[in-house]
Amino acid sequence: MGSAGDSIIISRVINKVKQVLSGQPAKIKLTPVIIPRAEHGISRQDISDNALKVLYRLHNAGFQAHLVGGCVRDLLLGLHPKDFDVATDAEPEQVKALFRNCRLIGRRFRLAHVVFGREIIEVATFRGHHQSQSEAVDDKLSKHSDEGLILRDNVFGSIEEDAQRRDFTFNAMYYNIADFSVTDFAGGMQALKTRKIHLIGDPETRYREDPVRMLRAVRFAAKLDMQIANEAGDIIPQLAPLLANIPPARLFEEVLKLFLSGKGLATYRLLQQYGLFGQLFPQLQPMLKVPGSKECQFVEQVLVNTDERINAELRVTPAFIYAALLWYPVEQRCQQLQADGGLSNQDAFNMAMNDVLNRQLQRIMIPKRFTLPMRDIWALQHRLSRRFGKRAYVLLEHPKFRAAYDFLLLRASIEGGELEVLASWWTDFQDADAERRKSMLERLQDSDRSKRSNRRRRRPRTTKKPQS
Repeated sequence: MGSAGDSIIISRVINKVKQVLSGQPAKIKLTPVIIPRAEHGISRQDISDNALKVLYRLHNAGFQAHLVGGCVRDLLLGLHPKDFDVATDAEPEQVKALFRNCRLIGRRFRLAHVVFGREIIEVATFRGHHQSQSEAVDDKLSKHSDEGLILRDNVFGSIEEDAQRRDFTFNAMYYNIADFSVTDFAGGMQALKTRKIHLIGDPETRYREDPVRMLRAVRFAAKLDMQIANEAGDIIPQLAPLLANIPPARLFEEVLKLFLSGKGLATYRLLQQYGLFGQLFPQLQPMLKVPGSKECQFVEQVLVNTDERINAELRVTPAFIYAALLWYPVEQRCQQLQADGGLSNQDAFNMAMNDVLNRQLQRIMIPKRFTLPMRDIWALQHRLSRRFGKRAYVLLEHPKFRAAYDFLLLRASIEGGELEVLASWWTDFQDADAERRKSMLERLQDSDRSKRSNRRRRRPRTTKKPQS
């Protein structure tokens, strides 16, 4: 039998789940503060021209039009927003009627995307509160799972309700194109000043509504160099398993945001701190329990290199990152298959790649356009050691040679030994002219012959007969 304290905790959890399942969010009292143009630092010169076009057209058509969320937060922090999101009282079909370059997307959240070449301005209708399950509810508009996860959210409401539905306090600030003021509904300005991340409403209820909010809290903490407030962070390890309820396709996009922000290493360390990384990569997590292990060093070095490339505005492919995060699970699985089934190294390695990928896809749906290059990078790790004859020249022409070579350099920097020698050889071979390449291959061939000859010359050890 559990203790009285355990009973209280269980009762509290049950009550919160019932509250979420009823569709009734906790009563959140917000006190909006209007900050006039003269008292904030947002300038239209820092706003995308296309976002301004959308705002003005909605406004001129008689609708409310506000910038909202991350773009307002970043502008107030003096950063350059990557995207500009618009909130309005116009419903998606009304937005589509105003813009010929608009398409409606999403089932869970019905959104309007106004497309300007490569730039997309996302327009969302103000969200309203869900009805309780005892009331007549159209499943096409509002639906919850048994765990409290919002499955469908097309209930529209007022700007005040929309602010209550936002996740973090600094994301509930609205820039009004009508008078250029900012309305701060939940103390977002104060959160920016104190560098604290607070949820709007009860953290447990909000995380159950959408467990991805736990990942977003970590991402914002790393990106903005802020701290997750205790009431928002302490409960995350307990609720981390709820990420298993998130569709794998959605988690793929969220993981890209986590590791391709230029703050990948800081994000990874926070994911570990809050018990979230193992929910995303369950095959890798058991290998990271020993600090300073080659697996830990490898993952951190991958993220250091990725951050450096992103911050230098160089290209980064998700295939390389996923290949690195799953490399040691593939190696471990290969060894298990060889030990258990007596398979050859090549057959075991091919089966290991399939097994690890299939298990990972159950948690994160990595598209085929990335899993194919991942397989190439992995397979080339074995082929790079076979350099005799024309093989070295063939490998140089392989489309994924450069990625596989970079991967080899990364492994060599952590593991050293023969890998370091192999990586150094490929570094020299790439830069060498035709004559020197030929000479390098000849020396390699001679060295191999010498090793085989020495093995043949060795005589088996004879044991002395015991004296009678």
